[in-house]
Amino acid sequence: MVKAAPDKQSTLAEVIKRFAPKEGICETSIPSLFFIRHSSAYGPVHSVYKPSVCIIVQGEKELLLGQERLLYGPNHYLVASVDLPVSGQILEASDSAPYLAMKMEFTPAEILEVMEEGTLQFTTDEDPKRGMYVSEVEHPILDVAVRLTDLLASPEDIPVLAPLIKKEILYRVLQGKHGSALAQMAIQGSYAQRIRDVIHYIRREFNQSFRIEELADIAGMSVSTLHRHFREVTAMSPIQFQKQIRLQEARHLLLYEDADIMEAALHVGYESVSQFSREYARLFGLPPRRDINRLKEEWSGVTED
Repeated sequence: MVKAAPDKQSTLAEVIKRFAPKEGICETSIPSLFFIRHSSAYGPVHSVYKPSVCIIVQGEKELLLGQERLLYGPNHYLVASVDLPVSGQILEASDSAPYLAMKMEFTPAEILEVMEEGTLQFTTDEDPKRGMYVSEVEHPILDVAVRLTDLLASPEDIPVLAPLIKKEILYRVLQGKHGSALAQMAIQGSYAQRIRDVIHYIRREFNQSFRIEELADIAGMSVSTLHRHFREVTAMSPIQFQKQIRLQEARHLLLYEDADIMEAALHVGYESVSQFSREYARLFGLPPRRDINRLKEEWSGVTED
């Protein structure tokens, strides 16, 4: 195992400070690459993580996936291999040492392309693993991350070199201790890939009722096998997953589109406003109106990821 070099982390930190001068999440000129910066402890914030690799170079963060807590900092990277609803909070950040991170999103097709071009071997018959994990960051991954961010200083090179370097990062992640968890999501016919199809269906039809038998048919599994594998990937049941997606969407409508509580509840699929308010308060800690008022006063529109 080749440990991460502190000088590489320092280099990444300086690049992020330069290209993310403001608080929150910042798009870069490299497609699918984002920088995140915060100067104080922050959260918890609820969001849906897309498939991505996130490297923290300064500070510390905690994510809650279902009831599972993932803690990571400068010596680790986080991988989300499928869309997952999470709650995250930054635990360590200050004006003099802000939280700094880079996030690179990817698609299953990109993972499959790397696997087809390389010599890494994975099978389709493995049981699916958790769709989000933390791993120790090693020098090869950090070195490639530095080379990717270096392209921001030479934008004319980005169209040609960024896709190649991105593939190298994915290759290094696939080589890692938990690489098979990522690979299984991309392999057609694997248990994990079939659970991914169910996740995409729930995300697309989040405001519709469904029977668990429908999801089992989509996955080509028995109901009991679907339940087991879905929980292995997401740390929650299909109903719990749908509920988190619904409530996050409702919160977005209330906060950013000035929907009233009844409109938001009906839009995301609730028939009972009182049930919606109870479940909203259970997830976010306050009833809808009080929660939105608090966010408008305290959040000030800062985004976090």
